[in-house]
Parts: sequence; structure tokens; C-alpha cells
Amino acid sequence: MLYYKKYQSGEEKEWVVFVHGAGGSSSIWFRQIRLFREYFNVLLVDLRGHGRSKDLLESYVKDDYTFKDVTADLLEVIQHLDIKKAHYVGVSLGTIIIRTLGEIAPQHMKSMILCGAITRLNVRSRVLVFLGHLVKRFVPYMWLYKLFAFIIMPNPRDANSRNLFIEEAKKLYKKEFLKWFRLTNEVNPLLRYFKEKEIAVPTLYIMGDGDYMFLPPVRKIVKEHTHAALKVIEDCGHVCNIEKPEIFNKLAINFIQRT
Repeated sequence: MLYYKKYQSGEEKEWVVFVHGAGGSSSIWFRQIRLFREYFNVLLVDLRGHGRSKDLLESYVKDDYTFKDVTADLLEVIQHLDIKKAHYVGVSLGTIIIRTLGEIAPQHMKSMILCGAITRLNVRSRVLVFLGHLVKRFVPYMWLYKLFAFIIMPNPRDANSRNLFIEEAKKLYKKEFLKWFRLTNEVNPLLRYFKEKEIAVPTLYIMGDGDYMFLPPVRKIVKEHTHAALKVIEDCGHVCNIEKPEIFNKLAINFIQRT
């Protein structure tokens, strides 16, 4: 089973489950944990190959895996802890895992908060992914990760978020990084399906106004979905929970308490 850490302070409190993105770990939520623990029971999970789940590879011997495989890992933890319903908070690629969970086990979901959400890969990102697949066997994998980190978070204000993700990615084994990178092959078909089929779960997108790659498609999907809302944080990039934690926390907690 994946590594997890829970902060449970009362049976009457609702659960909030945090899901990090590719190359990160549950440590990226350090600016959320203290405040969220005051209001909710909190669960942090390190996804396969990441953080303290890094060395649990005997369970993941497949050459490749899918988003459903990664989501099934998360569901195993949820069921092990007997969490009936929870609010799910994800960032970047973690938002796809949460949305996949909504397909696999919607009965466990009370709401979704999707930060720096990936809802479509534009032409530039698809080209970069294609080039990455061409050279992934021949260049150090950290070169690829640093390149994508700078593409997604290019501004000086993104430096803290970018450096944190790069440092976390250094802890990945190369083989495991390549497995996650191959998941990009199924991103666009999966996102098209999510766009066409909305699930009846209250959803809040929290995006930075400088998240130039992913904010425009989120604006479109919010207009088309009846259960979705969007909050845009000014002077902020892709990883809102790190760049603007006070605003992010307020938006997220208010949304959960209203749901």
C-alpha cells in the first residue's frame, strides 16, 4: 500500500484528501496542513514512485501503468481507512487522478478542488511531449523535468514552486519517471472524455492568472459544466497552493464548508 499520513481529530469532522502531481510528494501541501487540520480530518498520500512510496516498487512491477492504475492505489488507501466520503484537493497532474477517481468511485467524493488543473494540452504542450518521447531514452531524465518545469512555470515569481518540484523530482528513480512520462500518451483522450462527461460532484477550479498554458481551457470547461466554478488568483502561476497559500486556503476552505 502507498505511504500515507493522516491527521484525524474527530469523527464528526469531514475528511480532506490531498493529491500531489507528478514529480512531487505530499510535502508540497506543507502550507495547507496546519490550517486544514483545524477544520477537517486530513489525509496525505504519496503516489507510486514518489516521496515515501518511492521504495514500494515490488507492487508496481508492470512496465507501464495507466491513470486508472494510479487512481486504484489511492482508492486502496481510502478503503483501507474506511473513509466513506471526502473532499479531494489536487494540483497539476494530481487533478487528473482525482477526476479519474470520480469515474471509478464517485460514491467516495463530496467535492473536488482542482489547483493548476490540467484539462487540455494545447499545441505547444503536445509538441513538447512528443519531443520528450523522442529523446527520453538518450538524455538525463532531469533535463526533461527541468524543461517542463520551466515551460509550465516560466516566471520569476514561480521560482519557489519550480525549485520545489525539481528537488522533489530528483528523488524519483529514472525508470519510475519514465513510467509517469508515458502517461502523457493517454492525457488528451482522457481529458476529452472528462470534458464531454461531467460528473455530479461540486468542483472548484483554483487557477493563477499567469497559468497561461492551462487557464484558458479551464475557463471553457467551467462555462460548459453545471457543477463547476472557477476562482482566479492574481499575480500567481501554476501552483497556487505554494505561491499564494493564504488565498488558496481561504478559497478552498470556504468552498468545502459551503458544500
